[in-house]
Amino acid sequence: MITSVFSKSRPINYILITTLLVLCFLLFQFQSNFNTISTLEIGKKVVLLLLLIGSLYITNFITKKNGLSKDNSYTFFLFFVFLILFPKTLSNGAIIISNLFILLALRRLISMQSLITPKEKIFDASFWIFTASLFNFWCILFILLVFLSIIFHVSRDYRNWTIPFIAFFTVLVISVLGALIYNPNLIQNYISQIVIDFDLKYIETIFQNIALFIYVTTALVAFVSMIFILRNKLSNLQASYRKMIFAFIIGLVVFFISPNKDNSFLIYTFVPVSIMLTNYLETINKYWIKETILGIILTASVLTFVLQLL
Repeated sequence: MITSVFSKSRPINYILITTLLVLCFLLFQFQSNFNTISTLEIGKKVVLLLLLIGSLYITNFITKKNGLSKDNSYTFFLFFVFLILFPKTLSNGAIIISNLFILLALRRLISMQSLITPKEKIFDASFWIFTASLFNFWCILFILLVFLSIIFHVSRDYRNWTIPFIAFFTVLVISVLGALIYNPNLIQNYISQIVIDFDLKYIETIFQNIALFIYVTTALVAFVSMIFILRNKLSNLQASYRKMIFAFIIGLVVFFISPNKDNSFLIYTFVPVSIMLTNYLETINKYWIKETILGIILTASVLTFVLQLL
């Protein structure tokens, strides 16, 4: 049933997933006592919900616009499933915002395969990545993906190598001016994020542990399968898939070294894993195998979501 629904890109699929995301978001937020929540807090939650929905559709745009999957909705579906697998993601504003900026950067980097206006795309991607680092400093590591994209596509023009530094100083100047005008403590708060912390003792319940195990297993299957099927992809798309592989690795590094982490920090790997797993599913011809894989992932995510709410 799941396979038959999401094996095609239909408007109803996007409406269904968006509705489910809104429902899950509200269920998670209802854990709080709304009598004590101000109008400002409600407004912030609405903004977070809109940013999450925006992230879903940017993910779909990246996938469809650049031919990273066939005519199906698996990536859209999987990104939603991973969000509810770790419910804390639904309320972590800094993570949601920084991930949205990383997705905007990925969108520009993946589109570099067309070789149209590469300099603008390099600047835009670098700008979004440095902006994302304002919310989670270690997102700055995604700038490596910009230099990899330069190597893949436009390494011969030396001017392309200087563009990320121009973007860096642009974000730096804007940020410092903004901090001086609104809140000088923002600079100190940003500097305090520059800490490496490998501590993984944040897990509070067995359900968080189960959710992490499910995701790690799924991500490992997606990563290994992508390595093997990469050679069978069209030559003009291989660079884009390699970027997804590197984005996944960088996302893992960000997760492992970020201070005060929890499972929601894995959000930076959700899109690469969703795209890689989608490509793996597309190689499977037997309907029941696809149905089993998607059914297990969905069931496990829904169960862990419900159990983590209790």
